[in-house]
Amino acid sequence: MTDVCFETARGMAAALRRKEISARELVGAHLDRIASCNGAVNAVVTLVAEKALAEAAAADERLVAGEPVGPLHGIPIAHKDTHATAGIRTTKGSPIHADEVPASDELVIERIRAAGAITLGKTNVPEFAAGSHTVNPLFGATRNPYDLGRSAGGSSGGAAAALATGMHPLADGSDMGGSLRNPASFCNVVGLRPAPGRVPSYPAELAYSTLAVQGPMARTVSDVALLLSVMAGPDPRSPIAIEQSGSVFDVPLGRDLAGLRVAWSPDLGGTIPVDAAVTAALEPQVRVLEELGATVERADPDLRGADEVFRTLRAWTFAVSMGPLLARHRDRMKATLVGNIEEGRRLTGADVARAEILHSALFQRMRRFSERYDLLALPVSQVPPFPVELEYPTEIAGVAQGSYLDWMRSAYLISAFGHPAISVPAGFTPDGLPVGLQLVGAHRGEAALLHAAHAFERATRVGERRPPSVASRASPPAPVRGAGGGESRVSSP
Repeated sequence: MTDVCFETARGMAAALRRKEISARELVGAHLDRIASCNGAVNAVVTLVAEKALAEAAAADERLVAGEPVGPLHGIPIAHKDTHATAGIRTTKGSPIHADEVPASDELVIERIRAAGAITLGKTNVPEFAAGSHTVNPLFGATRNPYDLGRSAGGSSGGAAAALATGMHPLADGSDMGGSLRNPASFCNVVGLRPAPGRVPSYPAELAYSTLAVQGPMARTVSDVALLLSVMAGPDPRSPIAIEQSGSVFDVPLGRDLAGLRVAWSPDLGGTIPVDAAVTAALEPQVRVLEELGATVERADPDLRGADEVFRTLRAWTFAVSMGPLLARHRDRMKATLVGNIEEGRRLTGADVARAEILHSALFQRMRRFSERYDLLALPVSQVPPFPVELEYPTEIAGVAQGSYLDWMRSAYLISAFGHPAISVPAGFTPDGLPVGLQLVGAHRGEAALLHAAHAFERATRVGERRPPSVASRASPPAPVRGAGGGESRVSSP
């Protein structure tokens, strides 16, 4: 049953409807896969096996009875451990929430479950999803399936590692500064950061904020589009929800790229250092877009002010959302997180106002850039997956990185202007480490972006390269502990 675990979600859904496989068999196969692989990579941190099998049995009965079923009927999925799941522990990777069991699903989980997906459990995250390296004091580190001594990225690192090893075919995630894109790049899967409002959030304390979004991950672009079709769509509880049905994304992908205008910016005009191994992996693959009919030019967007916009609004968000926790639990929060909250508390009204003015000007410049180019192409991550023991890369191409945010600039500068962006598998370093290509579309241009990413994926087929088998490893290497010293574990709530 290993092969079925690497089938596409669309293929699984079709086989379920044709009754070639039952939901119980499919869920059972993925539970077996988790049992054989998770000890090595530490991706799934809460497992609800009995609940999943009971849901699978009910799904089979509905199909036999001829009842209507949703687009994700019988498909197993594990949810990011920052997303509230009714009756299933949601820790946010923090000792503060170690035993928290929500009474209800948040909106994105509500939609996925309503579409028929079956919950297997929760995937690992950094503490409060802060940073792009998945390690926390409760569960330890998630390891890269392609090299267990390397990081899986973050904050959706557990989701990406689980996808790469066949533990489930779809995953939900979130992205403020690269949390859907960086782990996708590190683990050779696909991660889409949609435009703000495309996937509405509820409950949301900062309902009008556009910096953090939720979105889909999968092993293929087509499966990402399938999950986006379920996650997207208007909801009266979100004031920024886009008034367009998610069903527009559940269409065949295969549009011709002839005439597409692509701006290739390998280092954003020299403003970010990029490891030579990343550049070497991406340069030849960008030419594939030309072979598919696109026109590719070296061109750099004007991202003046983007760094200040992102860092100011991020710090302000942290201060608002986690300031009350800091007052009560400072000793139970990692130092970098405390620093981010305190940075936000030091901001003045004038600081936030200046960031919003820069934010508006940045959007207009990128709007004009999109009138000239249909896509912006650049690295997802400035480095290949780094050693799992590091908190973050401290140097890139000879340039010192002063904080755990600095090395993520190729992703978070894109977050600052809100256009949809996708990470697509694009190559490997000589050491066998995955490298993703980031494609950025026009404002709210997810549909065209998905078509282009699908064409690139089909032409390169890099995403079909699977990680070395980890099924025979009964336990992980010595665990990398978080600030609180907790080891990796999988348990029921």
